[in-house]
Amino acid sequence: MRRALRSFAALAFAALLSAGAAAAAREPNPLFAADEPIRLTIRGPFGAIARNAPRSTDAHDASLALAGAAPETHPIRLSARGITRRRREVCPFPPLRVEFTAAPTAASLFRGQRRLKLVTHCRPAELFQQFMLLEYAAYQLLNTLSPRSLRVRLAAIDYVETGADRPFASRLGFLVEDVDDAARRNGLVEIDTGNIFEARLSPRDAARFAVFQYMIGNLDWSMDAGPRGALCCHNSKLLGAAAGAANGLIPIPYDFDHSGLVDAPYATPPPQVAVATVRARRYRGYCIHNEEARAAAAEALAARPALLAVLAAIPQLSARSRARASAYLGGFFEDVGSPEQVAQKLLRNCLR
Repeated sequence: MRRALRSFAALAFAALLSAGAAAAAREPNPLFAADEPIRLTIRGPFGAIARNAPRSTDAHDASLALAGAAPETHPIRLSARGITRRRREVCPFPPLRVEFTAAPTAASLFRGQRRLKLVTHCRPAELFQQFMLLEYAAYQLLNTLSPRSLRVRLAAIDYVETGADRPFASRLGFLVEDVDDAARRNGLVEIDTGNIFEARLSPRDAARFAVFQYMIGNLDWSMDAGPRGALCCHNSKLLGAAAGAANGLIPIPYDFDHSGLVDAPYATPPPQVAVATVRARRYRGYCIHNEEARAAAAEALAARPALLAVLAAIPQLSARSRARASAYLGGFFEDVGSPEQVAQKLLRNCLR
């Protein structure tokens, strides 16, 4: 039985990789074509941005400089972003949005970039650097499972206040690929829409989305509805084969700081899900996708060595953080270790 399961999982994972390669229409832009950390200096009015973040996402003039063998400097506009992490009691230093005010040249590492999310360290304590690295790892885990995901690039960043000579902080952070670029890379387009019925989703991609979120213990999302007054969806975007596509919509998740894998101190489960802690997993995929969820679970199980290798390769992730994250993923692999386990641990909680 175990040998048959392993064979099935291996075949499923091979099929996934083959399908992913076929789906990718083009290579990523240079910034997201490699994993080596880059070094940046960002100059701007950080004091004003952080002070006003809870009530303002106004953009401010700033600059971004890349160090290395081919240094370059770009004028940018810089603003606070996010929801929870814009609150000063949560993150005195908020996540940022970087907007290029002039198109980078063809020789630039930032060629093709217009706007980027920057995930910052939130607080100066070393522990918060670890939380950031674990969120970075979550993106890379999904990249391992599917090209239909947002790529990320780690950066060592010197933050310099406007008019100052030296950094007030030097921390790791990471840049997140723009959704439009991820769509083009996969031969798709971003779909702007209101809330949708789950029947409009691609069953295969929706199931993989839900299984992945179960894997990292994330409950802070919706693949078919957005917050009140906002477009679909919550902490995810929809891609489709063409503008106005009615069906086969592909949900792409982001923002994993409320996951059990990261386990940030400010993270709490959403009120509509009755669990005591974000470390507790709860499957929230749709019952109509259960067959595809079984295949997605098998794919993830077959990818176990590659997924654990992601954690092993994260720069500056502490031994304690790595061991804790690996053990947390181990709980997922136990839950999907057999078809019976998948039915018991995941599918019995599916949403109808």
